[in-house]
Amino acid sequence: MSFRTQTIEQFVSNLGAKQPTPGGGAAAAIGASIGSAAASMAAAYTQRKKDKESGAAEKAAELVQVLEVEDLFQAADDDASAYADLQRTWKESDMAVDEKEKIEARALEVPTALLETCHGRIRKIQSFLPHCNKQITSDAKVGIHQLAGAARAAFQTVLVNSPPAEEKMRLQALLKEIGEIEEEMLS
Repeated sequence: MSFRTQTIEQFVSNLGAKQPTPGGGAAAAIGASIGSAAASMAAAYTQRKKDKESGAAEKAAELVQVLEVEDLFQAADDDASAYADLQRTWKESDMAVDEKEKIEARALEVPTALLETCHGRIRKIQSFLPHCNKQITSDAKVGIHQLAGAARAAFQTVLVNSPPAEEKMRLQALLKEIGEIEEEMLS
């Protein structure tokens, strides 16, 4: 069953159950979708007459397109699928080495892509903030914080999949930039 068709209650209940999926990667992806939706709402409210005249409405419409959540729901499903495949590598002793390596690479690829997506969206929201309807800027910032948490959560899933040192450093640099953006908003 795809996570996108579950209610929030079902997803959270399944997340808390003693079962392999959904796990941390799916939780990160769903958290990212919530952050994207919060920021998207702020952009949707930046459609007043004065926003259209200033060009802010156009920037808001562009942001809404970037913040579509379908890919994040897919990331949650991909995480569950990648983990199920990874479990097979632990159980099937006769698995070919190249198949095992391909599965392990995918298990690393999924959370890496999620972290990169969160980083990109955070930067887009940050650049939109000066144009955002001032009455709802806090929701755009909630989106940033939620996406930042999702990025850090995705990184934990990256770490459990033993990334190469240079990849780990690259992702840590993205997280550092995310932290600086959050810190700037909190000051």
